[in-house]
Amino acid sequence: MNLSDLLELTSKTEYFSKLYEKNNFSRSNLNLNIYQPSIVCTLATIWKNSTAPILILTSTPKESLDIYNQLSLWLGKKAPIFRFAEVDEIPFERHSIDIISTQNRLNVLSALRRGFSNLFPPLVISSIQAASHYTLDRAVFDSSTITISCEENININDLSRQLIKMGYQRETLVDIPGSFCIRGGIVDIYTVSGTKPVRIELFGDRVDSIRLFDQNSQISFKTIRSIVIPPAKETLPSLVDKNSIFEKVSLIETEKLDTNQRTISNELGKAISGEKLNNLSFYAGFFLFGTIFDYLSSDSTTILIRSKYIEESAEKLDRRYKEIRDIKENRDVIPKNFPQTHIGWDFLSEILKSRAKKISLDYIGSQDEIQKTGLNPPFKILPIKYSDSKNSISNIKDLVSENNQIIAISNHSKRLVEIFSEESNFSDDLKEDAFFDKISFIRGQIPTGFLITTSSKNIILLSDAELFGIQKQIRYSKKRPKRKKILFQDLNPGTLVVHVEHGIAIFKGTKVMDEDGREFLILEYAEGDKLFVPTEHLDRIQIYQGSNDNNPKLTRLGTQEWIKVRARAKKATEQIAGELIDLYAKRESSSGIAFQPDTQWQDSLESSFPYYETEDQLITLNEVKEDMESSKPMDRLICGDVGFGKTEIALRSAFKAVQSGKQVSFLVPTTVLAQQHKETFEERLKPFPITIESLSRFTTKHDQKKILNECKKGAVDIIIGTHRILQKDVGFKNLGLLIIDEEHKFGVEHKERLKQIKTDIDVLTLSATPIPRTLNMSLSGVRDLSTINTPPEQRLAIKTYISENDDSLIKEAILREFDRGGQVYFVFNRVKGIEEFSSNLSKLVPEVKIKFAHGKMDDSDLEKIMYDFGRNKFNVLVCTTIIESGIDNPNVNTIIIDRADRFGLSQLYQLRGRIGRGTTRSYAYLLIPKSATITESAEKRLNTILSATELGSGFQIALRDLEIRGIGNILGSEQSGQITAVGFELYSKLLSQAVERIKNINKETKNEILKNKSEFSTVSIDLSIDARIPDSFIEDLSLRLGIYQRLANLHSLQKLDDFMKEIKDRFGSFPKNVELLGIVTKIRILSDNSGIDRIVADDDLVKIIMIDPVGDAKTALSNILGDDTIVGNKHIKIKIDRENFNWLGKIIQKIKLIQDFRDRTIKALESGLIE
Repeated sequence: MNLSDLLELTSKTEYFSKLYEKNNFSRSNLNLNIYQPSIVCTLATIWKNSTAPILILTSTPKESLDIYNQLSLWLGKKAPIFRFAEVDEIPFERHSIDIISTQNRLNVLSALRRGFSNLFPPLVISSIQAASHYTLDRAVFDSSTITISCEENININDLSRQLIKMGYQRETLVDIPGSFCIRGGIVDIYTVSGTKPVRIELFGDRVDSIRLFDQNSQISFKTIRSIVIPPAKETLPSLVDKNSIFEKVSLIETEKLDTNQRTISNELGKAISGEKLNNLSFYAGFFLFGTIFDYLSSDSTTILIRSKYIEESAEKLDRRYKEIRDIKENRDVIPKNFPQTHIGWDFLSEILKSRAKKISLDYIGSQDEIQKTGLNPPFKILPIKYSDSKNSISNIKDLVSENNQIIAISNHSKRLVEIFSEESNFSDDLKEDAFFDKISFIRGQIPTGFLITTSSKNIILLSDAELFGIQKQIRYSKKRPKRKKILFQDLNPGTLVVHVEHGIAIFKGTKVMDEDGREFLILEYAEGDKLFVPTEHLDRIQIYQGSNDNNPKLTRLGTQEWIKVRARAKKATEQIAGELIDLYAKRESSSGIAFQPDTQWQDSLESSFPYYETEDQLITLNEVKEDMESSKPMDRLICGDVGFGKTEIALRSAFKAVQSGKQVSFLVPTTVLAQQHKETFEERLKPFPITIESLSRFTTKHDQKKILNECKKGAVDIIIGTHRILQKDVGFKNLGLLIIDEEHKFGVEHKERLKQIKTDIDVLTLSATPIPRTLNMSLSGVRDLSTINTPPEQRLAIKTYISENDDSLIKEAILREFDRGGQVYFVFNRVKGIEEFSSNLSKLVPEVKIKFAHGKMDDSDLEKIMYDFGRNKFNVLVCTTIIESGIDNPNVNTIIIDRADRFGLSQLYQLRGRIGRGTTRSYAYLLIPKSATITESAEKRLNTILSATELGSGFQIALRDLEIRGIGNILGSEQSGQITAVGFELYSKLLSQAVERIKNINKETKNEILKNKSEFSTVSIDLSIDARIPDSFIEDLSLRLGIYQRLANLHSLQKLDDFMKEIKDRFGSFPKNVELLGIVTKIRILSDNSGIDRIVADDDLVKIIMIDPVGDAKTALSNILGDDTIVGNKHIKIKIDRENFNWLGKIIQKIKLIQDFRDRTIKALESGLIE
């Protein structure tokens, strides 16, 4: 049985039968009173029996999100459930439009317009905040929606213009909703309502095929007949009726004509004429005329959850908008009657009154209250509550009877079965078999249990709240597409690059040279010297990435300078590789603890994790488990940003160790973090008989003494603490696992103590410093390093504003967060004056509790403030940059940074990273002084952070800088300097080669050949043919260079074949030049493995120059290659006829014969058949 099956039973109850009957009239207005825990079951039952769309309206965004998540559990992930998102805006402020929420809203509108079958009508959940924001007019939505089908004719230029008017962004690569690109006769588009992007291929003007493709691989996989393309933005000035716009314009009072008014007039004129405007959201009120209610069909039902609270929330919103409008009008920021995007409650309430079908649903807290209403819903309050685990089991047994069916809905369902099976005290009346006939277990989670009464029996739903005393909600989220990084996306004229043979230069562009039309990259070195690099050598060029603080000097061509720099870097990487390999060898030869494989308890714990694991998390977890189950001592480092799931891996590892009868010590750098981890561990491990304690300054001396004694006896399973647990009075009976959080934050004495403890136990180290994947690859096999670079799927990008320091903005930002129950960091990076500033801030927003903190405070006072803030005891923390390495607090979702122009890029990145760790939209406000002139570099830094709107994209400079610091933490500061000298990519390559070289140093002939192999292809090929990618085929330079580089890095014929198919799929049938480029690449791959140095061709002869002399094998090779081939000592000459296009195939065949001859010769040498 699952939750969806229960809806069949509730649907048949008398209560719901009468409800459907009443709601089937053309007009109905019903009032229902429902026990709160059963609200989602009620909504799901109503939808299950509806043939028309349903809109559920809530009073808060949180309630809307909670109902959405729970409905997904009751109805399944495939049900057409949508949440209408709130619009992230500060009224009458210039800010960037939030793409994700806009596309979410348009997806909902699209679902309501296109409809579903009567069996699956759309179910939309919206807060009053989301519904009270104007949207695109329905008539504009309908008239601009495009349907394209196979075989029809379309004009590609007209389509491009129309898509841009509809809000689609033309890109080089389509990988996120709302984007499209055109390459010749191929149109790629990712609609806001699609789950996958679509590729439309034209033959002339006729649509030849329409295919879905994968946004990551860019390869198509399924053919479809047609595609519906809805608008991609809500604000579309060029499509809105101009008379309606001018009507709003005419209402504006223009008594004053100051600079601000002129700016508004000019910008509005540009928007109306169709020009692109960065501040379009500021003028959205002129162009939005629709509401979500306009999109509902006449037979749809609107359900109001607690209508009284909806009205209160709406009126509060009205007051907030009026207050901000008055402030802005008084300061002449906006003129009077400037249109707003907010819909007032007076208008909304009239819309709701006019709805034909409406259900008002209120919560009732007790059974007595329900009975007073005279109604008889089939839901009742549970007769039991959780007190402790023993009483819980006893109470559940007492509920078992002939008329009761018990369903336990828990993420610990396997553990529950064990608990009930272990319970032997079954009475004579209740046998064990009969008990298990009356109870079912469903894996899942509901907030609270309740009772369903049907005509035949009572169904008792039990949640983790009744079973274990745990009340935590699972968040369900759909995977959102991520922006794919294009190779050489950042390669523009002026970009610093590294040529692995010639050093650091500036990329100046490309040029087509030679009679054959080959394309070359132009690199400028010191003193203006230029180097022309053919595109087939793009595997030798990398974009320079070094530390932010050091601008590298350009290399001088024709000198030994680069050779020396590279030699120093190579020596440094060999030294560190040698040290790491020695350490690894020692660990491999020592013996440790082999923990037992996963048990049912482990499965139960992992299934109770209230989020979906990311791919990186799962890979890391498997690596840790393999290490623990091995007899060799584990010493693994896990790197990943805060909130990326390291603690969960530590928790599962600790639990695994305890099940093998071992104790676990968890070392953390701060007392606050120790307390936070203890609470997390206790909550997650509550269903299991595990003892968890903590040692820190928050632990009293009396408790410390008791804990130490218990720990020595083995009665404490997991101990979490600061450096206090490193002191010599701390002992263990059977320590098996040590977990260290941020080892580099501990002092020398602590590290020495750690070395003593680490001898024969498993060690897991966690680091929040980001470590690049390429470094992880380089250290593969010599350092057990796991990286978690993927943010959780529910993580939203942080919305960033840059604004002049303004009291009304600060007040609005703080109150917005306060209203949704969140907390705020306010960074005031000056110890002097911080107390006075906090006092003034309290006067500005007296309704919120504010405290301040800085690094010069007494340690105990500072930790107390941080501890209280972590427990939500006050709302705003005014602080210095001490929060840079703060604790994980998902409830802090707003940060305000004063004098943001004084911070470095990396610092801004880290500070902004303190928020946005939960599933709630987060806001960062970067404040600069009014009317102050900031430096050009400060402006550039602020613009960079403003443009970084997507998770894991933008901000590459700051992120790389942090990664280089992380390398310094792991490998030593000298290595960071080497990265600056040669660039990050080349450093990674040198390190990888050093590791391989040292690992294979004593191996046989085959490894010697491998050891001496070049890091890139050294074969030179000049066949005097036009083998290239014309810019008419791939117009975008970065994309074209990316294709060249991918070709240059191919070393397998199968991969070349796959890549050429990909090019054809993405760009259409390729011209002769590209076909020839594929053939030349094939010749290069074959030559790499055939001992060939160069291939050159003239009119009737191809010369193959070998690396090594052929020697005595000349005759044998000549016999194999045939009469049209002359074999010399190092030169092989092949006659060709250029009139016959098959001459290239002839060359390929000859090289294959050379390769086969060489392979057989090497094999004979190794086996001793020849000398």
